[in-house]
Amino acid sequence: MSKFVHLHGHSEYSLLDGLSKIPQLVKTVKSLGMEAVAITDHGAMYGAIEFYKACREAGIKPIIGAEMYVAKRSHKDKEGKLDSEPYHLTVLAKNYQGYLNLMKLITIAQVEGYYYRPRVDKKLLQEFHEGLIALSGCPGGEFIRSLDDNLEKASKIAEEYLQIFGEGNFYLELQSHPYEQSLDEASDEKVKKDLQEIAGIQKLTREAIKELSPEKQVEVYNAIFEFMYILQSTYLPFNVLK
Repeated sequence: MSKFVHLHGHSEYSLLDGLSKIPQLVKTVKSLGMEAVAITDHGAMYGAIEFYKACREAGIKPIIGAEMYVAKRSHKDKEGKLDSEPYHLTVLAKNYQGYLNLMKLITIAQVEGYYYRPRVDKKLLQEFHEGLIALSGCPGGEFIRSLDDNLEKASKIAEEYLQIFGEGNFYLELQSHPYEQSLDEASDEKVKKDLQEIAGIQKLTREAIKELSPEKQVEVYNAIFEFMYILQSTYLPFNVLK
């Protein structure tokens, strides 16, 4: 399992969401024989230095990132519900310039773009994309949400992010959540309904990736389930679809 790397992970610094304390997270990564791990807390980099130091001490390659909130319009637009539900986007620094741009984007999001969430927009991503890699994100990502409409719209969104970050710097994200298997274990009807809905999104995503990956040459990363679950279970990564 040493070749599998978690690229979407939340620590305790993802307030009201992450559970993993950084020392235990790094210890677990090391015990599983993994060579690297990423931290992508929500809209912030509070844990980046602690994470970096802990990884270096353990001989693990630290990958610094963030799960950004991307405004549907400008990051400065703050109008009612229209601007209150930004898209999610997983962003990773691949070098020092990327780290600097990541800090720049997070700072702008907190200082200028805060409206329910610290937000950036696509214009900012275009301006500060150098040294960054982006993944299409969780079910809150623009790509996933667009699948409710049609595959053509999802394809255009994937192309747009590919143009923003450049060839080789944008990937479709897969998360290994066994929603369909969990349906058999769920007893509460409301829980079952939610699981069925999420499993449907998961199925649409797989179908979209099979269609888009060869046609648009948007690669598929072997990512990624939320790292908080690693202490409970171990999942096999998806195969890369070429």
